[in-house]
Amino acid sequence: MAMKEFVISEAKVETAILVGLVTQTQNERKTEEYLDELAFLAETAGAEVVKRFTQKLDQPNSVTYVGKGKLDEIKAYIDSEEEQEREVGMVIFDDELSAKQIRNIEGALKIKILDRTSLILDIFAMRAQTANAKTQVELAQYKYMLPRLQRLWTHLERQGGGSGAGGGKGSVGLRGPGETQLEMDRRIILNRMSLLKQRLAEIDKQKSTQRKNRGRLIRVALVGYTNVGKSTLMNLLAKSEVFAENKLFATLDTTVRKVIIENLPFLLSDTVGFIRKLPTDLVDSFKSTLDEVREADLLLHVVDISHPDFEEQIEVVNKTLADIGAAGKPMMIVFNKIDAYTYVQKAEDDLTPRTKANWTLEELMQTWMAKMAGDCIFISAKQRANLEELKRVVYARVKELHVQKYPYNDFLYQHYEEEEG
Repeated sequence: MAMKEFVISEAKVETAILVGLVTQTQNERKTEEYLDELAFLAETAGAEVVKRFTQKLDQPNSVTYVGKGKLDEIKAYIDSEEEQEREVGMVIFDDELSAKQIRNIEGALKIKILDRTSLILDIFAMRAQTANAKTQVELAQYKYMLPRLQRLWTHLERQGGGSGAGGGKGSVGLRGPGETQLEMDRRIILNRMSLLKQRLAEIDKQKSTQRKNRGRLIRVALVGYTNVGKSTLMNLLAKSEVFAENKLFATLDTTVRKVIIENLPFLLSDTVGFIRKLPTDLVDSFKSTLDEVREADLLLHVVDISHPDFEEQIEVVNKTLADIGAAGKPMMIVFNKIDAYTYVQKAEDDLTPRTKANWTLEELMQTWMAKMAGDCIFISAKQRANLEELKRVVYARVKELHVQKYPYNDFLYQHYEEEEG
């Protein structure tokens, strides 16, 4: 049973409306930043964002996410003459919606409804190239769909009839065709999920064997938020051609390359990027992919220093690493995109306190070098700025780890002989 429900066609550009909330834990600035990211997700999936709606609520409405008045406002916009000509294709909500919320919102707006999770699943389905990635995405889609199946059958009325006392529509045992179909679909999906889990277990076993057969080499993994330049850096260090573009989740499958710096070989892997509110089902489904991170000897945490919220992105990545059991590993932070860093210079008569937005790149560098005790470096992969210094630092760390892990290994000497031969 193919999972096609959430995939947005790249050939036809659909227009989309974004909806987010300002809550007690998420102020207006943060909501706008999240909606900026949601817009980038929509663009990556092939949609064009035409309007944003936000509302202040203590917490999401359990029935319709936003209040009735805001829902009416969104409906009025969709039905306006201007938008009738453009034809809005979908409304995307910045949080994961429950089955009840989706059902009620669809009933009110009469339009396709997506949430952040389903949008990310769209992109993953588009990006998946290998059998491993496709299997992982399909499993995550089924996990997402399972608790939301009921809304697919709301057009079928539950029919009463038959025998029994008080044989009304709600009597136990008198189930209409909608519920019967629901149960059948649930069984099909559960069986399919079981099969997919078996496949992933087999793939995981194969990959584990592959990792064991890679010889006595230090493993280095590139980790970081999505779209920070990991694949570009991978291409520079490994002299390879890993797919890289300015879109979210350009990399789904882990790519492993052998890298040699000053005759010291090690393995470098590029992994899927993390993101705020990353669906738990995706993390679970991509376990075999993330094993490269778990089994790495050294993590290179790539950060986009030009992003205004790079510190929060660092926290998101660190939390995700902790969630998958990879916290506490030796790590270096590689601050990328120094060429794109900008700051606001305060006027001399501006007496307001300085914020991070007013810091020069040099000030940020000094602050982080002090905080990380030297375990960070600043580069521009795009312009190859400070790349030789990065190689020097990585070489020193890998050599140190190699001596610690394989103190009696003569692999390096064998490698020198092979080079000379």
